[in-house]
Amino acid sequence: MSPHTSYQHLAQVYDLLMTEAPYEQWISFAESMWDRFGVKPRTILDLGCGTGAIAIPLAQLGYHVTGVDLSEEMLAITYDKAKEKGVQVELLHQDMRELEVAVEVDAVVSFCDSINYLTEGVDVFQTFLQICGALKSGGLFLFDVHSLYKINEVFADSTFTLTEEDVAYIWQCELEGEAKVYHDLTIFAKEGHLYRRFEEVHVQRGYSHEQLVEWLYQAGFELLHCSADFTNQEPTDTSERIFYVASKK
Repeated sequence: MSPHTSYQHLAQVYDLLMTEAPYEQWISFAESMWDRFGVKPRTILDLGCGTGAIAIPLAQLGYHVTGVDLSEEMLAITYDKAKEKGVQVELLHQDMRELEVAVEVDAVVSFCDSINYLTEGVDVFQTFLQICGALKSGGLFLFDVHSLYKINEVFADSTFTLTEEDVAYIWQCELEGEAKVYHDLTIFAKEGHLYRRFEEVHVQRGYSHEQLVEWLYQAGFELLHCSADFTNQEPTDTSERIFYVASKK
């Protein structure tokens, strides 16, 4: 399954399900890294932008942002939200593995574990190559991934539930093979006085730190920073979300 193709129905309730997501921390991380490494980006590519939860706030901060996603439904929501807030976000309907931009950008971000939706190593490497090609020399690529520990220990054969007034879900995870997890979602979304049920399956794969770093170098990047779980601490064996900052050589 291609990255994000399974978001067709989820797009309608995605923001309701993600109300607790730490989007401000992702943005804070990005700005702190740009400052730390002396890059003041004017143009930013948000890869796997979803419903614009990061792209739109970045645009509100004055950056020129282009959001890229494979889901037309997600991009439509981003467009409506940006228009409502009075900001401009350019939108590209593209597969991250085939990323093409007309003009090189200063920075690329890909948060919310978007890279984990690439379930073949060759696709990760190809995506890194495309991102490198989209960046200006010295430009920064920032991304995060679910760690192998998160995939193999936290998600593996687990069930999560949520019950809110307007939406509820049953989220079942099934581990298959090495570091590949299937997220089986049954979602109940309120429509009027009734709830509509729909189901989706999302697949993610984890990769080792060593493998990701090797692909970055092979694609033309230099690794500048690696930390875990929205801290400045180095990852440990039980870190769940790993952050990377790489510079185009």
